[in-house]
Amino acid sequence: MQQGKLPSVPPQTGRNVVVVGTQWGDEGKGKVVDWLTDHAQGVVRFQGGHNAGHTLVIKGVKTALQLIPSGIMRDGVPCYIGNGVVVDPSHLLAEIERLEAIGVEVRSRLFISESCPLILPFHVAVDKAREALRETSGVGKIGTTGKGIGPAYEDKVARRALRVQDLKHPERFAAKLQELLALHNFALAGYLKGEVLAFQPIFDAAMVAAEQLKPMMADVGYRIHKASRAGANILFEGAQGTLLDIDHGTYPFVTSSNCVAGNAAAGAGVGPGMLHYILGITKAYTTRVGSGPFPTELDINAAGTVGHHLSTVGQERGTVTGRARRCGWLDAAALKRSMIINGISGLCITKLDVLDQLPEIKICVGYKLHGADIDILPLDADDIAACEPVFETFPGWTDSSFGITEWDKLPANARAYLERVQALIGVPIDMVSTGPDRVHTILLRHPYNH
Repeated sequence: MQQGKLPSVPPQTGRNVVVVGTQWGDEGKGKVVDWLTDHAQGVVRFQGGHNAGHTLVIKGVKTALQLIPSGIMRDGVPCYIGNGVVVDPSHLLAEIERLEAIGVEVRSRLFISESCPLILPFHVAVDKAREALRETSGVGKIGTTGKGIGPAYEDKVARRALRVQDLKHPERFAAKLQELLALHNFALAGYLKGEVLAFQPIFDAAMVAAEQLKPMMADVGYRIHKASRAGANILFEGAQGTLLDIDHGTYPFVTSSNCVAGNAAAGAGVGPGMLHYILGITKAYTTRVGSGPFPTELDINAAGTVGHHLSTVGQERGTVTGRARRCGWLDAAALKRSMIINGISGLCITKLDVLDQLPEIKICVGYKLHGADIDILPLDADDIAACEPVFETFPGWTDSSFGITEWDKLPANARAYLERVQALIGVPIDMVSTGPDRVHTILLRHPYNH
């Protein structure tokens, strides 16, 4: 037998970072993705839909994104919508037009996976009708955004979804639409007591959208693979937060997709070996939109209370829905669960400045559950609802932390608070955000440099 060796394969030269929320969403991922895009040559969304809301403030100008990756605000950076995202064609085109109206070039650098499931008007109708039925029946609303996200994911899992690639084939699209519409109209009329939808307007609107979307359709996974091999740094942008994950969140009060870091691979069409660093985003306190258990929740309505301070100073309203966010103290016991699920490499703490001027600050370090001490968020939503938080209390600070960009210039009590958070969860804090603008950032370790 002739001796020899296999030819060498060139190593992957790009470095890739995954950004995920570690609470119930709304942690400030958009700002961090925008900031990190300065060091990336591609940004990809890998799950969720336009139920996400990423607000960016750049030189004092606020821009809200829902479906398009936050990296779009950096000139020349390719942005990808991965196969794990559900896409509403009408919303996507409207978002593109809003960005173009403020001078952002989108169409030449946005690439949409042909495998993305489509959100169509009957998904929205079913979503809203279900929430209305839950409310009237006394079961209680889940708190969805009513944008059809869940029903679209259901069709994907049931292997009947219309996908972006179907838009290229009108006859195929029409046949699948007829079948899918009949199914959803049956549910709307027979069970949900809603209005049925007509075929032709949905088909016509989809075909109009198809002509604009065709140039942006792409094999996203392969494009990302080739870019990384060529040395590009890729940034994977998650939506929602870990505690809303369909498998690992406070079920059933969760979103319809996997929000955790591991899904960055499956939702973008690449291997898990391409995920080099996982950056978890955590508010310096905790918020939640919609229904579901929230152990550290505070009253946000009573003036002069901590909850009211967090709500008003933090401007805590949902980017997508406009609903007031529920607010509470930081929950380190919940964060421990997120650290484990995601394999977090480092944390970015956001909105530290919102805690300025509070006389004392608390951290939940564990719970009492049916008389037992536990130090990590339980898996069952009923157990979580029954948890009594156990707090540590810290002195607050009167000096402003707003806009500070150096660790040593933070108030001493603010540094002590962050040091205790790091010790409790066992993951290094690599970044601290002290305001909404991209420049309001303290960098301790750069995700792309270690």
